[in-house]
Amino acid sequence: MGEEKQGFFKRLVSGLTKTRDNIVSGMDSIFHGFSKIDDDFYEELEETLIMGDLGVRTTEEIIEDLKAKVRERHIKEPMECRQLLIDSIKEQMDVGETAYEFEDRKSVVFVIGVNGVGKTTTIGKLAGKFRAERKKVVLAAADTFRAAAGEQLKEWANRAQVDMIGGQEGADPASVVFDAVAAAKARKADILLCDTAGRLHNKKNLMEELKKIYRVIEREYPEAYHETLVVLDATTGQNALAQAKEFNEVADITGVILTKMDGTAKGGIAVAIQAELGIPVKYIGVGESIDDLQKFDADEFVNALFYKEEQKETED
Repeated sequence: MGEEKQGFFKRLVSGLTKTRDNIVSGMDSIFHGFSKIDDDFYEELEETLIMGDLGVRTTEEIIEDLKAKVRERHIKEPMECRQLLIDSIKEQMDVGETAYEFEDRKSVVFVIGVNGVGKTTTIGKLAGKFRAERKKVVLAAADTFRAAAGEQLKEWANRAQVDMIGGQEGADPASVVFDAVAAAKARKADILLCDTAGRLHNKKNLMEELKKIYRVIEREYPEAYHETLVVLDATTGQNALAQAKEFNEVADITGVILTKMDGTAKGGIAVAIQAELGIPVKYIGVGESIDDLQKFDADEFVNALFYKEEQKETED
């Protein structure tokens, strides 16, 4: 485990390169560039964080917290603020213990998200992950409005060697889920993974559709544990946060999956999501391969974001 974790941390460090260049290098030049801690110093820090997609509200809270710590500890040197800032970011991201209960129970996992965020690929990767843990998985292709979604999911189902139900374009999503529940029961599946709706532009329809799907589950599969994950594309920054808020209005979101973290300078959005929504980021994608979707650990994320080459020597 240690080895694998180590490998992922390295990938996370390199995946966050653009975000680090965007946020941390700007901050470090502020820490070095100011000889004293004053309003200008805080203002520059604030601006760097907001530009780094941490969001206005989260940034304000982080800066307030930093000011309090500086006062309490009578700190005079800007450079001494670096670690305090890191601690403040971690505290803002604290959503309590992130639970992965669904992994150990007979469960239904709904995955929602708009087109183009990598939802189908993410579901495929999740299926592969659970399958590698010797779990029996059934996939439900219930996002029936997007052309070719079924075929794409089928490819992933074959790759992960799991059964897939549905996939006909235009089919009724609730009836696909109904069939999938029957299959999950018959095959004694551990996890039923549902690829569900992603059309946010018509929230009323989306709400109705999800209600119908939830009703089917409550009626046909009451013993299953429910998890609803929303897939967001990190490269869209503040837009991803807006989507999470909107989906949270129509569904009971229990976790977030952030994709395309490696290709973006907007990785700070992970901080904003946990701090502003109080919903945990549960998985993070930093690349194309199946192992690039990993459980998210906020502390580890912040450590990777602020990682410095010379840390290895100073940590001894």
